[in-house]
Amino acid sequence: MPQFFPEVKMVKFEGPKSRDPLAFKHYDAGEKVLGKTMADHLRFSVCYWHTFKGLGSDPFGPGTIIRKYNNSSDPMTVAEMTLWAAFEFFAKLGVDYWCFHDRDIAPEGGTLAESNKNLDRIVKLARKLQRDTGIKPLWGTANLFSNRRYMGGAATNPSPAVFAYAAAQVKKAMEVTQELGGAGYVFWGGREGYDTLLNTDMGRELDHLGAFLHMAVDYKKKIGFRGQFYIEPKPKEPTKHQYDSDAGACFAFLQKYDLVDHFKLNIEANHGTLAGHTFQHELEFCVANGILGSVDANRGDLLVGWDTDQFPTDLYDCTLGLYTLLQGGGFRTGGLNFDAKVRRQSIDPVDLFHAHIGGMDTFARALKIAARMIKDGKFARFVSQRYAAWDTAFGRKIAAGKATFAEMEKYTLTQGEPRIQSGRQEMLENMLNAYIS
Repeated sequence: MPQFFPEVKMVKFEGPKSRDPLAFKHYDAGEKVLGKTMADHLRFSVCYWHTFKGLGSDPFGPGTIIRKYNNSSDPMTVAEMTLWAAFEFFAKLGVDYWCFHDRDIAPEGGTLAESNKNLDRIVKLARKLQRDTGIKPLWGTANLFSNRRYMGGAATNPSPAVFAYAAAQVKKAMEVTQELGGAGYVFWGGREGYDTLLNTDMGRELDHLGAFLHMAVDYKKKIGFRGQFYIEPKPKEPTKHQYDSDAGACFAFLQKYDLVDHFKLNIEANHGTLAGHTFQHELEFCVANGILGSVDANRGDLLVGWDTDQFPTDLYDCTLGLYTLLQGGGFRTGGLNFDAKVRRQSIDPVDLFHAHIGGMDTFARALKIAARMIKDGKFARFVSQRYAAWDTAFGRKIAAGKATFAEMEKYTLTQGEPRIQSGRQEMLENMLNAYIS
């Protein structure tokens, strides 16, 4: 195997006292937490697009990063070299999973047939590298947003010909994901939205998106793909408004189009921020409604209004996210995929390792903190006590939908002014600080 990261050996766990920047301080894959190993809890995955295809470009300038595996005039040679580099990276980092778009791993050709041929060639190499390393896809997906044909959306495009092209592309991407043993498949609505309602029939577009996803469900059954389907919410960028704007909007859409049984959500922390929510809020909504599937682990810059996809190093966010995730039973299908990119000035190959090590260590610390919070049960007991009145006969009757307004009036006239209780927010925040410190 060619060497693209010769300066890095295997990244190992050395503990909090280690001064080696290329060693894990907190992530010990085999350490047991709440009866499971860290590796099984966290299911880390490296995203292919930002990590190996992202070269530091931003809205104001082209890429700043030069990679050895990108040094060829032949797109297929670049694709093969990039895949070799990726699997060297995965193996040295010690992750079990990776994620990809179809156009990440193989270049688009002049026709759909040529694109599929390119993909088949690269998938053959990917199968070999997966056999050699034991690393497999957490999920695959199709890029339905970069090509100019998708400027008005893919499944929501005003042209049925574009809809058909997108469906054909997803068909192939699903086949490839299945061939590589992918545990899931993600639908991210890149440009499924609008920039102005002056040229948009929103109702029609949503109907078409529902029809598209039903086609995908039908084809999944036809080929026997057992992986989980995901939708990834995002409120904006590149469009002004995207139909999968947040977890709540996605759940409403899935219910309307009778798709709830077939899809779960792939929550991205930075997308939650852009929607005006916290990472924990999006996870909490999914847990409450039984639709949590997987997580794109990153963070945004609250002072920047776009999707910055930074590596997750905020211990508070990660702890609260894992606290919700663990209370909901943990991952059943997905995992933590680092949909994050190094900064534009981080141009050395080793920076990719520093970034992932930091994210993995942060989540490892968060996992142990969240586990202590669950074992102690202080937060859960407080919440239970706060809602205790709903467990009385009176509360249960209301919750069951068997009470009437007249009964509520009679109760209030008899009982008088309700007794209210403190939410103790400051105390709870102090408790959280004590766990994290």
